[in-house]
Amino acid sequence: MMWRRNTRLLFLVCLAFATSLPAAAQRTKIVAYTAIENEQLPVFKAAIESAVSDVEIEWVRDSTGVITARFLAEKAQPRADILLSLAVSSLIQFKSAGLLDPYTPKGWETLKPQFKDASPPASWFGHDAFLGAICFNTVEGGKIGVASPSSWRELTVSKLEGKVVMSHPGSSGTGYLMVAGWLQMMGEAEGWAFMDALHRNIAVYTHSGSAPCVQAARGERVVGISFDMRGAREKSAGAPIDVIVPAEGTGWDMEATAVVKGAKNAALARKVADWAASEDANRLYAKYYAIVAHQAVTSLPANYPPDAERRMARIDFEKMANERDRIIAEWVRRYETKAAAK
Repeated sequence: MMWRRNTRLLFLVCLAFATSLPAAAQRTKIVAYTAIENEQLPVFKAAIESAVSDVEIEWVRDSTGVITARFLAEKAQPRADILLSLAVSSLIQFKSAGLLDPYTPKGWETLKPQFKDASPPASWFGHDAFLGAICFNTVEGGKIGVASPSSWRELTVSKLEGKVVMSHPGSSGTGYLMVAGWLQMMGEAEGWAFMDALHRNIAVYTHSGSAPCVQAARGERVVGISFDMRGAREKSAGAPIDVIVPAEGTGWDMEATAVVKGAKNAALARKVADWAASEDANRLYAKYYAIVAHQAVTSLPANYPPDAERRMARIDFEKMANERDRIIAEWVRRYETKAAAK
C-alpha cells in the first residue's frame, strides 16, 4: 500500500514538473532572415522571445545584398518565415515578385506614414531609418591638409587619392542606398560622373556597411562612407572623427519587416510582426537608430550628426527597388576592380 502511494505521489510530482517546464521547451522555431548588426542579434532575440512566448528565433544573418540574393534563390521553397530588419528596397523587390504575405500588423495606425507600404495590399512596414554619412578622421585628414568636408564633391579632391573607403552596393544595403541616393539627387549623368571622380580616390569597396566607418575611426583611412548611427557610435567611443551628413542631402533606407508568403510557420511569424510594429519594439530600435517609425518614440543619440533628418533626400523607394539590378550591373562594370575579396 505504501509503495502504491509513493508511486502515485511520484507520478503527480512528475506531472506537475512536466506541466511547469519553461516555455522555451514548448517553443516553435521561426527562421528570421536579417541584416542587423551582429551585436544586436542576441538583444532582439531575447526581446522577441520574451514578448512572444511560443516562439524561438533562429537568425540567418548577412549583409543586405547577400540575404537578398539568398532569399530570391530560395523563392521556390522558402526557408525563411519572416524577413526582420531588412532594407525596404529589398522587400519591395520581393513584393513585386509575389514573395510576401500581405499582412497589416497590430499597431499599424501608430506608425509614421513614410514607414508604411502605401501600395495595396500592404505587405511590409518599416521601423527605423539609416542614412548615408561621412566618417572623417580629423587627425589623419590634418596630416594631409584636408579639412572635414561639407559636400559629397569634396571627397573627390586629389589629396584623398587612395584614402576613401565605401561599401559595395551589391553586397551592402548601405552601399546601395548611397549609389541610388546620388543618382536620384544628382540625376543619372551627374551621379555617374561624380562616382567616376570618387572612384579615383577609393582604396577599396568593402562588403560591410559599417566597415568603412570603423576603418576611418581606427585611422586606417581618412574617409569612410558609411551610415549615421555607426558614425555616432564610433565617435562616442572616442574615435577622432567628424560625422557628417552633407548639406545637399543623403540617400537613406529603412529597415523593414514582412511575413514570407508560404512560410512554414506563418501564424507565428505574424505574431513576431505584431511585436516588430509595437511601441516596445520601437523603443528597442531607438537604442540603435535616431529615426524610428512609432509616433510616440523619439531618440537623439550622443554625437549624432546635426540636421540629419532634415537632410534626408526625397527617395522614390519603388524606383530604388525596381532599378536595383540595372544600377548594380552598371556600377560593377565601372568600379568592380577595387572590390574587396569575398
